[in-house]
Amino acid sequence: MDKPRVCILYTGGTIGMRETPDGYAPAPGYLSAQMQALPEFQHPALPDYDIQEFEPLLDSANMTPQDWLKIARAVQAVYTRYDGFVVLHGTDTMAYTASALAFLLEGLGKPVILTGSQIPVGRVRSDAVDNLVTALLIASSYPIPEVCLYFGGKLMRGCRATKVNASDMEAFASPNYPLLGEAGIRIRLHWAAVRPRPPLETPLLVREISHCSVGALRLTPGLSARAVDAYLSAGFQGVVLETYGGGTGPDRDTALIQALHDAAQAGLVLVAVTQCLVGGVDLSGYASSSALARAGVVSGHDMTTEAALAKLYYLLGRGESVEEARRLASHNLRGELTPMTIE
Repeated sequence: MDKPRVCILYTGGTIGMRETPDGYAPAPGYLSAQMQALPEFQHPALPDYDIQEFEPLLDSANMTPQDWLKIARAVQAVYTRYDGFVVLHGTDTMAYTASALAFLLEGLGKPVILTGSQIPVGRVRSDAVDNLVTALLIASSYPIPEVCLYFGGKLMRGCRATKVNASDMEAFASPNYPLLGEAGIRIRLHWAAVRPRPPLETPLLVREISHCSVGALRLTPGLSARAVDAYLSAGFQGVVLETYGGGTGPDRDTALIQALHDAAQAGLVLVAVTQCLVGGVDLSGYASSSALARAGVVSGHDMTTEAALAKLYYLLGRGESVEEARRLASHNLRGELTPMTIE
């Protein structure tokens, strides 16, 4: 039988960086050269793979929604030729891209695994080899019909992952959803947590996404209504509101609540998520959260900020009406949320 074949989409990031006078920076051709020199990537147990290097290579701090669409289009262009895909990406915004691809790749029936490293390939103690080798094995041998993020031995649903550590090799977590798999001595998949595969004849659809403006606003003690109003009036179409706890906000600050109300009345889509790492939002749970709901804020339940932001880009960018975007923001589309109810 033919060996499975995987497409590696190299977008940039630490994994393929080399030292420069200004610090680590992406270098065209460097990752491919390192992989050719390392025996691990020539092992017969690995699938056949091709590397598609993006131009320009980006530090992930420079990623934009248009780059998300570029990656999705790259997967779509060669979708029928490969058994799976590995997207190499910088860690800083990897969870945003993983969330965005989960929404953009409609009808996905093959694994798309995002990974990278904390230390560049070729450096002493680099985590690059383990992350990339394992991602290649998962993408080629396990028919997971999802966008996933693999890092530090953990396989996560892409739209449930978040970066939790800037310096540890286990940099990502999935706080509100079980791991899809783990890689120790053996690779173990938790199939009960994996989304069902679409029918085989389902085509991969990547919609055209037009430019839209989406942001995030974190509530903090003492945040002024004037500052909130100025931010919400800056031309956004959607804003992720990072609330306290289970979705509370300063309901005694009537001017701030009024600023939210006025923005919602003007057509801004406001989605509440929690600042807490674990748990989610129920806007009916407390008086201070009900005030947000009355102002026009909708619940993002237990979505991460990354997933909520990417979801708003997806919904508004594909031209949904304000009313439909608000409705869908609270509904599960790709396994990104679990409806929250306080008992």
